[in-house]
Amino acid sequence: MGRKVILATCSLNQWALDFDGNLERILRSIAIAKSQGAKYRLGPELEICGYGCADHFYESDTLLHCFQVLRKLLESPVTQDIICDVGMPIMHHNVRYNCRVIFLNGKILLIRPKMLLANYGNNREFRWFSPWNKLRHVEEYYLPRMIQDMTGQDTVPFGDCILSTKDTCIGSEMCAELWNPRSPHVDMGLDGVEIFTNSSASYHELRKADHRVNLVKSATMKSGGIYMFANQKGCDGDRLYYDGCATVAINGDIVAQGRQFSLDDVVRTVLCALYASQNE
Repeated sequence: MGRKVILATCSLNQWALDFDGNLERILRSIAIAKSQGAKYRLGPELEICGYGCADHFYESDTLLHCFQVLRKLLESPVTQDIICDVGMPIMHHNVRYNCRVIFLNGKILLIRPKMLLANYGNNREFRWFSPWNKLRHVEEYYLPRMIQDMTGQDTVPFGDCILSTKDTCIGSEMCAELWNPRSPHVDMGLDGVEIFTNSSASYHELRKADHRVNLVKSATMKSGGIYMFANQKGCDGDRLYYDGCATVAINGDIVAQGRQFSLDDVVRTVLCALYASQNE
């Protein structure tokens, strides 16, 4: 017997350093996902602070305000009973990482740092972030006191890790990792991961969306599974335009896709899928 899973990926019109506005749009996307019965919500890269913060990533206030927004997300009743996957910068051992924070019911499950950075074209990620280069290695991350007081957790897992549930395994990728010839989803698929997520801030170029679609399809074409792609949309204050187009693929076929060049602040793509549980 297979089990039904409902997943949500979205494109958000986030603005650099607009912490209040970004929080409102994140909560709205989570509420929409829950209204459709989704149990997992994926958002775009660095959605809490915005992708185009440039040298503001160096400022300690940027990190502080991100954690303040994260606390509000953890406290909000909107985020209850759904796994939320949000993006923000985090300093670990005095090194700045581009991270995903995955939480459920007021508890942080995992912080997953980006391992392969984009440093080509209009991307300059090496200027602000370091890649996590410890494959299949997890460390303990000491949470700020404002988060400890709320969650009751002193430390959480930080590193190259997957989420394992009673029914499936979920693995995370981030933006450029999908484009790399050594994409993490290859090894994750061989290890039994069935649901792959990718949070991205992929800017518009001619024919780039077609290339993205082909990469998302190929990620599940050989070893199967579900691949969810979330993307930033709009112009967040820098010179780039992000075209959205959140996408979901199953076993090499595109089954859902959000609108490209949408003018809406929140564009969600919800997927209902059937897949065989390995634990049955």
